[in-house]
Amino acid sequence: MASIDCVIIGAGWAGLSAAAVLKASGREVLVLDKARGPGGRSSTRRQGGFRLDHGAQYFTARSDAFIQQVQGWRDLGLVQVWDPAIEVFGDRPDHAGQPPAERLVGVPGMNAVLGYQAKSQHCRFGWRLENMRFDGQWQLLSSAGEQIQARHLLLTAPAPQALELLGRHHPLAERLAAVRMAPCWTLMLGFDRKLEQSPDAAFVNQGPISWLARNGTKPGRREESWVVQASGPWSCEHLEDSADDVADKLLAAFHALVPAARERRPSLKTAHRWRYAQAENPLDCQFFGHPEQNLAVAGDWCAGNRIEGAWTSGRAAAIWLSERSV
Repeated sequence: MASIDCVIIGAGWAGLSAAAVLKASGREVLVLDKARGPGGRSSTRRQGGFRLDHGAQYFTARSDAFIQQVQGWRDLGLVQVWDPAIEVFGDRPDHAGQPPAERLVGVPGMNAVLGYQAKSQHCRFGWRLENMRFDGQWQLLSSAGEQIQARHLLLTAPAPQALELLGRHHPLAERLAAVRMAPCWTLMLGFDRKLEQSPDAAFVNQGPISWLARNGTKPGRREESWVVQASGPWSCEHLEDSADDVADKLLAAFHALVPAARERRPSLKTAHRWRYAQAENPLDCQFFGHPEQNLAVAGDWCAGNRIEGAWTSGRAAAIWLSERSV
């Protein structure tokens, strides 16, 4: 059985930002993720000759620390500004008149930064945490039966999944149970030719769709691919529908907003369900921990749902863990 100083569950923005801090402090770090690669909800799907950002669509940088970090990624060619012509369908939100924040995207996909960071870390993908217990150290068991022992543990899973892993009698359970996560169904479309007279992106405040974007308008993309995200209420209502049924329903709604698509049969049509897309009531604590167990819990749901919040949350948790006894 392997024994590791610091184990991080999740190779998204929180997990990999934490790994960088812990590694820089001299800690031995292992990042585990059930997915095939890094990204979390900033993943990029490659399918049918198309590349689609089917999770987070873009991010912004507001704090001085994150602005400085983003500049480093821009210098490496991993991040560029996306300046789409955005339409609004339905009632305009109250903040519509405010100056738009600079929208940033990974290049060539939203997972570019995380892919770069993962290369400098010890990461294992396809590792699904099945069970965990604390007996002075953390005993982790995978779905394949592999055991790993950790002296320090950071969970960056969505709050409901972290709660399921820790159990409802854990001292942190009450705080985790208070976080409500909303789902999001996402439709991915690919076309052989450009849809003329169509927006680059749109906020939608009517019907089942909340957002749509022509993925090919982002820097480093060329294909005529589209990402269509359903609203939270609609996603809740259709949470257990089949992906094929959801794809058909969202395609019909897409046709109503983008008439040019009615005349084209997509060469790619698939839907993905994000069961825990974002927190309805994000916390304002960056992270929280259990000192006696050398345990920290972090994620975007701790710090406002945004990618910058996830990055900040992971770093804050890592600094706290790095100050724990070795």
